[in-house]
Amino acid sequence: MQTSRGPARPSVRMGAVLVTGAMLLAGCAGPTPPGDAARIDAQLVADLAPNDARTVSQAVNAFAFDLFDEVADGRQNTVTAPLSMTVLLAMILAGADGDTATELARVLHLGDRRDVRVGALLGKLADTDEVTLSVANSLWADPGRPFEADYLTFLRRVFGATVEQGDLGSPGTAEKIDAWASRNTNGLIDRIARDLGLPDSAAILVLLNAVYFLGEWTTRFDPGDTRPEPFTLADAGTADVPMMHLTGGRFGYAQRDGYRMLRLPYGEHGRYGMEIMLPDDGGTLADLVASLDAAQWRAAVDSLTTQTIDELALPRFELRWKGELTDPLRRLGISTAFTPGDANFRPMSPAAPCWRRWCTRPTSGWTSAAPRPPPSPAG
Repeated sequence: MQTSRGPARPSVRMGAVLVTGAMLLAGCAGPTPPGDAARIDAQLVADLAPNDARTVSQAVNAFAFDLFDEVADGRQNTVTAPLSMTVLLAMILAGADGDTATELARVLHLGDRRDVRVGALLGKLADTDEVTLSVANSLWADPGRPFEADYLTFLRRVFGATVEQGDLGSPGTAEKIDAWASRNTNGLIDRIARDLGLPDSAAILVLLNAVYFLGEWTTRFDPGDTRPEPFTLADAGTADVPMMHLTGGRFGYAQRDGYRMLRLPYGEHGRYGMEIMLPDDGGTLADLVASLDAAQWRAAVDSLTTQTIDELALPRFELRWKGELTDPLRRLGISTAFTPGDANFRPMSPAAPCWRRWCTRPTSGWTSAAPRPPPSPAG
């Protein structure tokens, strides 16, 4: 492929692709979820140096590829939410000690048990008027169990988390948790308590995170030029899908060894974007996934140059995924946190808790004008 300065320009028609750079939820126009970013200590956000922001971003990306390798099975579409997962694990890490803290920090690629840079980065990310980005965190604690005041203060200050008390064995508390999820995802996720095994009289703590993202393409597809066309699947078969079209747009583009990368920006200045990787002819999505890690992905992003794309064809789609992540996290190296008697969460609570269940419900989609909401997931 050549740049727009040469006689030939790239034409990109999407088959089976790997998409990165998307947030937890893509939403539709409507009320902006309240979010917690405004409650994060403003001084922490102001003090976040560019190098620190880059370090945390690199840690999130490294964890993202580690997690994806564990959950992607090659048989179905997979959506992961590494930013959301990093925030939750960082909140848990802040209440851990000993081997439990060491394992969590290693998996997160972080060195400090209470790394304030994670929360500060959330504040930086949410400080934008180009897209809608809402981040919310909450802790739900059984009122009959003791929790360390220092830990709760840290969550409030660094992550803007709300701290709620309620009997986790009560259906009423489960309903409140579902209402929190719905409120902070603009209704896209309205039932999460059952996935967490609630109500459960043995539970003493629930930590929740929601990241909601809505952005308009910097260069919009023509809504009138969406039509059914063949889409190449991962198994080399085809299926007719609604395919969006755009001609003559300028995007970040790179030809790499075995695949191409395209960046679709959001908003006026493109601070946020989505990277799409497409295997070259003769290559497979499985080969592409197997060859990638955070360093290679970063190198590909750094190699992007702005080029005119003669034609871009992209399927309109919606994705939902629900997964129980306890086993993948164990395989990544977090074991003592889930083991009674070994888990060390004394900085969180003297009640000697262990972590029992972890689930995620990321969902994403887009249309020709903007990201599009999938139907609210069934509980």
